[in-house]
Amino acid sequence: MKHIKIILFFLLISYPVFSQEIALMKYSGGGDWYANPTSLSNLIKYSNQTIHTKIKAKPGLVEPGSPDLFSYPFVHMTGHGNVVFNPSEVENIRNFLTSGGFLHIDDNYGMDEFIRKEIKKIFPNNNLVELPSSHQIFQKPFPFPNGLPKIHEHDGKRPQAFGIIIENRLVLLYTYETDLGDGWEDQEVHNDPFEVREKALKMGANILNYIFNN
Repeated sequence: MKHIKIILFFLLISYPVFSQEIALMKYSGGGDWYANPTSLSNLIKYSNQTIHTKIKAKPGLVEPGSPDLFSYPFVHMTGHGNVVFNPSEVENIRNFLTSGGFLHIDDNYGMDEFIRKEIKKIFPNNNLVELPSSHQIFQKPFPFPNGLPKIHEHDGKRPQAFGIIIENRLVLLYTYETDLGDGWEDQEVHNDPFEVREKALKMGANILNYIFNN
């Protein structure tokens, strides 16, 4: 019995222990990681009310190189500009994602040219692939038969959801030309109609449902 307890102890300290708490990533490089300050709180409230998650109301704040990264099953990242991960941050993010964590990157307009290079640092041997509308993340609990919804116009391009898939698991989601985070913000921030905000929140709930039920 003593040996079993010792083995269980080492298993617990060797693997990340995730809780129903999510966080915003505070990164370096000059980009405004702090954009959309009300978005995650609103998404948490909506998700807890509609799909009965039990996520802590106030999101955490975590840096890419911190061991605290492993405390969260879902980390959100956004901004308009430059992003730079140093080598230790790259390794930490890679370990986080391959150990069961999930990173959602939402381009808030102007992030694309920078973030793609940083994603390639994390997974040099894995390409971003566009997720088809048939992907599970678009199916439940709210159906999006056409895939990722368009929330803000930006350059008028079609919205695209890209992913990094490791061993048949989506570990990183990059949403482009949609700006879900703007749709999650308080209504008066962007004056989006209710229907637009609801689409964004439903898509966000789908993402969280995928994280907590897979």
